[in-house]
Amino acid sequence: MQFALTEDQVAVRDMARAFAADKIAPFALKWDEEKHFPIDVMREAAVLGIGGIYIRDDVGGSALSRFDAALIFEALAQGCPTVSSFISIHNMAAWMIDAYGSDAQRRKWLPKLCAMDLLASYCLTEPGAGSDAAALRTRAVRNGDHYVLDGQKQFISGAGKSDIYVTMVRTGDDGPGGISTLVVERDTPGLSFGANERKMGWNAQPTRAVTFDNARVPVANRLGDEGIGFRIAMAGLDGGRLNIAACSLGGAQSAFDKALAYMKERKAFGKRLDEFQALRFKIADMATELEAARTFLWRAASALDRKDPDAPALCAMAKRFATDVGFDVANQALQLHGGYGYLSEYGIEKIVRDLRVHQILEGTNEIMRLIISRKLIEGTR
Repeated sequence: MQFALTEDQVAVRDMARAFAADKIAPFALKWDEEKHFPIDVMREAAVLGIGGIYIRDDVGGSALSRFDAALIFEALAQGCPTVSSFISIHNMAAWMIDAYGSDAQRRKWLPKLCAMDLLASYCLTEPGAGSDAAALRTRAVRNGDHYVLDGQKQFISGAGKSDIYVTMVRTGDDGPGGISTLVVERDTPGLSFGANERKMGWNAQPTRAVTFDNARVPVANRLGDEGIGFRIAMAGLDGGRLNIAACSLGGAQSAFDKALAYMKERKAFGKRLDEFQALRFKIADMATELEAARTFLWRAASALDRKDPDAPALCAMAKRFATDVGFDVANQALQLHGGYGYLSEYGIEKIVRDLRVHQILEGTNEIMRLIISRKLIEGTR
């Protein structure tokens, strides 16, 4: 078990933390208000190796571990959870190409994805298939050297701006065994996008429906064999769940730090807020919950790096726990600010709005409980 960071890990974390403080945090509120997607800033992050964190280095990736990635995404989220989360999704989609693509596919797309000259989105959810992802209906029919795609994906982060859409489609019968994975490029005829959704949070990245209407995609764009797409999608989500957990911790840590600083300045009934025992107990509990979630996240990330058989369940546990803790700590930080926490200029309400969706995406926390319980029950048979 790893309870202390190495010098290299500290350097990686501090690099990401410094970038977030300098390039992201000062602009986060403006980006949220204006619904601005800061592609230029993300490309600056890619220069530091953040565009392909756990992509192999023969195609420009940083070849770091999932543990390193957790440190990076937590640090970036202290600047803005929304931006950090999109970079996480981009990395997840790029990893799927790295892990399951042919050498030709890897060399075609990954150098530009690692540089974030190309952006990637992950397309699994549909209007009628969210938690029940294996019920997806987007159909890909083989026609010579192409697949013809018809259907729609929903709630796709980066849609309309991304260049690459790693898309789960049905090429066979119903159920998970009939699903394959295609890489769809933005200039594909028949590919279109819905309006940018009006959301509670995550306003600094676009979210749109992705529609396929007789879209012709080369068979050469399929990752792996037909019928393994659901397995590819779930493998991507194991790491994605760790990343989104890390983003929750980063956002919550930022809210906690703001609350602690506020308590040292604000007075009530003749005393600073940090002199009241009840409030001291509250911040002690908040700090403890954050540390517990962080320690669990590190354990799950280490298990995924080791390819431990229990890693999928541990990733689900870490995602469930860290996203619940992150939202709760941010919400309590808002409460500690009183009425000021409800004002946008203090930055707390934005963090609360951003972190709320983390309990839903990459598999809802109810689905995380299903994954965990299934592992426990099947393991006792």
